[in-house]
Amino acid sequence: MRLCDVDIAPYSTILLDRDGTINVQLLGDYVKCPEEFEFIPGAVDAIVAMNKAGKKVYIITNQRGVGKGLMTEQDLAAVHDYMLNSLRQAGGHIDGIYYSTAVDSSDPRRKPQTGMWQQLLREHPEVKHEQTLMIGDGDVDEAFAHNASINFAKIDSLWK
Repeated sequence: MRLCDVDIAPYSTILLDRDGTINVQLLGDYVKCPEEFEFIPGAVDAIVAMNKAGKKVYIITNQRGVGKGLMTEQDLAAVHDYMLNSLRQAGGHIDGIYYSTAVDSSDPRRKPQTGMWQQLLREHPEVKHEQTLMIGDGDVDEAFAHNASINFAKIDSLWK
């Protein structure tokens, strides 16, 4: 299944994983700069369609490369700025980006833990569990959705 194939109609809030869901995931590496960021075909159109349908769209992403010292938070911000500007040029947007740079899998902010979800709920109390869908390509995304008590749709990832 691709991002554009997911039935988003019943939901008001969509949570998206980033690597492997929005952009091509680098095998054994991290997207460390805008030049390494490549949208998965159809991802931009899918996000624009979500926006046009009135959905709130947030990114929930683990970014261990920062915690490992392979990139800085400024590098990550540059990647996200590139992604957001590209989406804006296509008529789309992301309502917020939540990320964890933790290396330790037991960190409360790192998926599959729910720290990023709890932060989103604090900052956006209008978001409701039963109206939220998490879309991702990995088991960690599915476990996150289960732990957060929200629905989940698994899509096929694209690796490079």
